Amino acid sequence: MIQTNSFKLIVFLLFLVVSGYLNAQKSDSLSQQFLMNIEIRPRAEYTSNYILPPNDSIDPYFYITQRNRVSMQYLREKWFIKSDLQEIHLWDEANSNSKVGSINFYQLFLETKFKDINFRLGRQNILLDNGRLFSDAPWAQQGRAHEGIRIMKYTPHFAHDFFFVFTRKYNTSFESAYSPVASNKYKYMLVYNFSYNSNKNLSFNSINTVDFLEKTNSETLYTRATTGGRIEFKKKQWYYTLNSYLQFGRNQKGQHLFAYYFQPEVKLSLPKTTLRLGAEIISGSSLQTGKENSGDFDVLYGVTWKFNGNMNVFTRFPADVGGKGLVNPYLFALFPINSKLTFRSDFHLFYTQYSLQNNLNHTMSKFLGFENDISIKYVPIKELEINGAFSFYKSTDSMTNLPKVQDVEKLSFWSYLMVSYSFNAINFRRNKK
Repeated sequence: MIQTNSFKLIVFLLFLVVSGYLNAQKSDSLSQQFLMNIEIRPRAEYTSNYILPPNDSIDPYFYITQRNRVSMQYLREKWFIKSDLQEIHLWDEANSNSKVGSINFYQLFLETKFKDINFRLGRQNILLDNGRLFSDAPWAQQGRAHEGIRIMKYTPHFAHDFFFVFTRKYNTSFESAYSPVASNKYKYMLVYNFSYNSNKNLSFNSINTVDFLEKTNSETLYTRATTGGRIEFKKKQWYYTLNSYLQFGRNQKGQHLFAYYFQPEVKLSLPKTTLRLGAEIISGSSLQTGKENSGDFDVLYGVTWKFNGNMNVFTRFPADVGGKGLVNPYLFALFPINSKLTFRSDFHLFYTQYSLQNNLNHTMSKFLGFENDISIKYVPIKELEINGAFSFYKSTDSMTNLPKVQDVEKLSFWSYLMVSYSFNAINFRRNKK
């Protein structure tokens, strides 16, 4: 019954959009376009010896998710409407029959232009800079979105983005894992993003945000600020970047917060190889910090797999590192075999910034383990992309104090195979007369 009703809803929405478009065609001579894209994306995953949602108890764990997304866009001279309606299914060992994980709008917004400023209102993704603090989470089947208003102004070298977003009460049935909005932690949030690009060798991006966090089981709001930016410099085959942020105010527990994030990286691009060498430092709290204070940096609403390994062993900060911070030196190696096939291998070392304490209050080693991610991407035709990977994580004894690895003596690993088929079902344009 759920699947039948979902299908009727999708058909009804498509009917409304197409009907509106055809009616507009009759009465308006302005340039306009209607685009509808359909994506089907199944993914099979297998995990062993570590916890990764939606699994919280079964080991090893095999499951399949599938995202079906219908994206529609109606474009006019000074405004457009965009909607991404998606349905996510889950199959796993505990449920041999498929079940609907989420039927939801990933995006649903109206954008209009007044002079040289664009306004966007509704549910929308936010991807800023390299995705470290704000990302649309393309790997996640549900993606990540926010609800509110965005104001944009662009010039040849400068870009300004201002956001006011908020959260409301959402359905809690299966939504924590498969909703694009339910994992957002703020009550209200203000974001200002400024970027400069010289179109030569130098570029700069700054993100400044204030989010208002609601205390658990309380209506008390705490204010937290994050400010900083990233500078990039390119010269021939070399690329250098430095990313740094400060975070202060109060966290969701009401603690006084002063934390930082730091990421230097250098990249070398050769004809058949690209190498990236860098490190991430995400600050934590020492034993001297005190209960009323915190040094735990929160990576906000970005992605972690892109920076801290595909396995997402460390993705929830500060919980996954016991509040002790994370130091992650890494080396990424990318090998394009040809125009359709790419091979990649990522290497990570993980350390806590401050030592963990075991149950006997003995100091543990800061070294947490090593991860290697081997992945391959094949694009045989424009509409089809096939991705596969195998990753393993070798723990140290220090991981016994953290919530991700079940047995530190065993190898933890994860693998997946994903197929994405996306095509334009309708692409109709009427030029201005």
